[in-house]
Amino acid sequence: MTYEVNAHPALDYFPCRYGRSRVLFRGPRRPLDAPYIGFLGGTETYGRFVETPFPMLVEDELQYSCVNFGVVNAGLDLYLHDPGVLNVADRADVTVLQILGAQNMSNRFYSVHPRRNDRFLRASERLMELYPEIDFTEFHFNRHMLGRLQEISGQRFEEVVAELRLAWLARMKHLLTMLRGSVVLLWFADHAPPDKPVRSLAQDPLFIDRTMIDALRPRAAGYVEMPRADACLQRGGPGLVYNEFEESAAAEILGPAAHEATAEALIPVLQDLLA
Repeated sequence: MTYEVNAHPALDYFPCRYGRSRVLFRGPRRPLDAPYIGFLGGTETYGRFVETPFPMLVEDELQYSCVNFGVVNAGLDLYLHDPGVLNVADRADVTVLQILGAQNMSNRFYSVHPRRNDRFLRASERLMELYPEIDFTEFHFNRHMLGRLQEISGQRFEEVVAELRLAWLARMKHLLTMLRGSVVLLWFADHAPPDKPVRSLAQDPLFIDRTMIDALRPRAAGYVEMPRADACLQRGGPGLVYNEFEESAAAEILGPAAHEATAEALIPVLQDLLA
């Protein structure tokens, strides 16, 4: 049996809401009645355990309001199924869209929670037929479930990965269509996009390779990869803010150096688009 520890986080994220969205985003809340840059993404965009994540660094440098719509463990479903946040994101002068993994979204094999996209809800009949030996009620998280599928049958797992990749590409194209302003795609990871699909469940963003990104680039105004200097690649490194209950989660997080390098890479691209 597991127990949830309700400890206060060491860092105050000033949670806030925008528009009619029910999702809590990172604050302090920015006004939406003046021009702004919107940032959509997952844990890295949110800046978990990072006192000054890259959206705030960009704001400080450009002196241009930056609204952080990042959410820990977000998938594409969070944005596509939330008209409230899409409405305010669409009003941004420029949107930075972090490339998220393909596992945290509903598809023809399984469904995820509409707001906490890393939570597994249920398997479809198609997945139960593909893996009749599995009791899917034992899973609460997508990654745990996918790891079990891969362990049982790599061949059948390939069918699931192929579906996730197809669904991700279609949904990214749809999201880029709905964001009518200029969109900059951002790869935030400690490795370059692989040239071929990687099946490892330890290499985020899961199941995304360069061919998928290349298929999207004509639809975007720009593309930026996080620089991979040695200081940027250290996980759980100096500068992260966490308490003893958050220590294991913080060990997986890229530190402030990665955010600083990412902001530096984004700034000239954003300056050109805002000019």
